[in-house]
Amino acid sequence: MRPATATAAAVTTLLGVGAAVVAAGRYASDAALKAPSGRPLPGEPRLTVHATGPERITLTRGLASLRPGTYGIEGHGLHAVVGPVLDRVPHTADTVVRRLERVELGVVAPGVRVRLTPQLHRGTPASALGIPHEDTEIPGELGPLPAWLAAAPRGTWVIALHGLGTTREHPLNVLPFFHRSKVPVLIPAYRGDEGAPPSPDGLAHLGASEWRDVDAAIRYALRRGAGQVVLHGWGTGATMALRAAAESGVRDRIAGLVLDSPVLDWEATLRNLAAARHVPGPLIPLAVRAAQGRTGPHGDLLEAASAPDALRVPVLLLHGPDDTLAPWEPSVELAARRPDLVTLQTVRHAPHACLWNADPVRYEEGLRRFLTPLL
Repeated sequence: MRPATATAAAVTTLLGVGAAVVAAGRYASDAALKAPSGRPLPGEPRLTVHATGPERITLTRGLASLRPGTYGIEGHGLHAVVGPVLDRVPHTADTVVRRLERVELGVVAPGVRVRLTPQLHRGTPASALGIPHEDTEIPGELGPLPAWLAAAPRGTWVIALHGLGTTREHPLNVLPFFHRSKVPVLIPAYRGDEGAPPSPDGLAHLGASEWRDVDAAIRYALRRGAGQVVLHGWGTGATMALRAAAESGVRDRIAGLVLDSPVLDWEATLRNLAAARHVPGPLIPLAVRAAQGRTGPHGDLLEAASAPDALRVPVLLLHGPDDTLAPWEPSVELAARRPDLVTLQTVRHAPHACLWNADPVRYEEGLRRFLTPLL
């Protein structure tokens, strides 16, 4: 082969390999970043309903169905709520019996396939809980953001921010606690949620661009009469809260942060998401690089926002070692480096963003102790 022809062939081969690598990276990053709002988190196993009875349900036995606490279960056209495991009820070795609290949508029947979710409620604060609220819109960077405002007398407001795999119905779990405490709560949707403007690139940025919608929510609360706000976020919602506390032009009105299962290591969570969506191991590093190229160097910005010396307000940090999506080690390190501002409450045997579900009494007592000086 002549030198010129050989060189052209080599370049063509390299270009072909390069294009394949780019395509593979894009595919892998899509698997991690295209997370529809309200869809179960990747890695959450499907369970089969084996039987139902008066106030009980029999599910496939596994780590998920044995979790302590109260969870929603979702399937096609189905939403129900299950309570604790009923150990003394007869069952086979491969099944678990739990208390069936209620069925809100559809029919629970043998053979139905379901997944657990931290969301207990379907509907609005009024329809799901009987708590009066106002349907409102927040002027956001990309357009109006639908929100629920549950009014109350106190001047400190809570802005509740859901994370991956859930919708703004997730904060309804803790709304009764805030309602009893007479704390106003603003629950916004953000870009990519149903009813909210889509992200311009169609990707979830794990809170890295979505935080600007939190900034809009803070400004809205202040215009509506809030003296100060506490940001309460789950997962990527906690990431948004951190970014807003570091970068918002009105961050001086943020009185505190409640960070539940926060994403503090952007790259680690991206790798975990890709792996949970069955991206082949060799493609996972490509997914991280592709995501950085498509969405920007968010890991560095998050690291700066969550650095110990960047914190300016009290933080209640709720996390556990069983979180397979957002590693809890960075939370432990952050609490150890800023014991003057950060209170770490560890909840074991709870997956990502399910800490309230595992132990609601202890969770709400931690909230009460943290919020009392800020109200």
